[in-house]
Amino acid sequence: MRRFRRLRTSESMRRLVRETHVEKSDLIYPVFITEGKEIKNPVESMPGVFQYSIDMLSEILDRVAESGISGILVFGIPNHKDEQATEAYNPDGITQRAVRYIKSRYPELIIIADVCLCEYTSHGHCGVVCGEKILNDETLPLLSKMAVSLAEAGADIIAPSDMMDGRVAAIRNALDENGFADTPVLSYSAKFASAYYSPFRDAAQSAPGFGDRKTYQMDCANGREALREIEDDIEEGADMVMVKPALAYLDLVRAAKDRFSLPIAAYNVSGEYSMVKAAAKLGFIDEKKIVMENLISIKRAGADIIITYHALDAAEWLEEQK
Repeated sequence: MRRFRRLRTSESMRRLVRETHVEKSDLIYPVFITEGKEIKNPVESMPGVFQYSIDMLSEILDRVAESGISGILVFGIPNHKDEQATEAYNPDGITQRAVRYIKSRYPELIIIADVCLCEYTSHGHCGVVCGEKILNDETLPLLSKMAVSLAEAGADIIAPSDMMDGRVAAIRNALDENGFADTPVLSYSAKFASAYYSPFRDAAQSAPGFGDRKTYQMDCANGREALREIEDDIEEGADMVMVKPALAYLDLVRAAKDRFSLPIAAYNVSGEYSMVKAAAKLGFIDEKKIVMENLISIKRAGADIIITYHALDAAEWLEEQK
């Protein structure tokens, strides 16, 4: 008789034969940066997450730098918003200033710059609009300008999350033409029109002013289409690709890992984070055990990079396990 339990008899034995390991270097922590001074605003729907003004960033970035995780994903929240998202590509915009500040003081941290217009438009959509239609081709030049401005500011990785068709090629060409041929693109290739994003929209102040994003983000039911999206982005020049959200789409993380040789990222999004926090607060679950199990499942599915609001806590727990 096979006795699988022989390899489960102690923690030392289990650790010896463990197949999947989450490392601190796998993790990226999202940071929300707002205009103003001496601002640390709690995001009510995301316990433990805050909006920071640039002068307050050291509080969180010191923790990030000491944690051993690889870096941060930055989201800027401007005061001024308009239909053309002009602050998204303003060389002195909130995100560009934040990137310069972070890179000058924490040069070892990888800065991933999200490229999307939703935080910067008066209507809250990810592209230029005409009436209530989101215009694809008219949005691409603005995304390209934003990408170049963030690379100029010092971003290490450009991460388009808008889900406009052809945006990876447009951004890649713009980066190359402006002297940033060595700046990699991490594309949100399979980004679904998910209900799991609601807390993020509170944090980034980016809820759409009308309608929804289903005409450009993916239908949650479509798996084969997700692989076609990923394949197209790779052909257009993406260096890394992402599946978002993570937990409800682990089948696609695995499918992407099996099919493509590029690094695969998964975004453990705000709704996934907030549900864990809420259940833990009520005493229904053990937060540490649930978080680590979730992260292991994302890694086991095939993710090389995990973007998660749990990153700093997870880094502490991983250190405790040594």
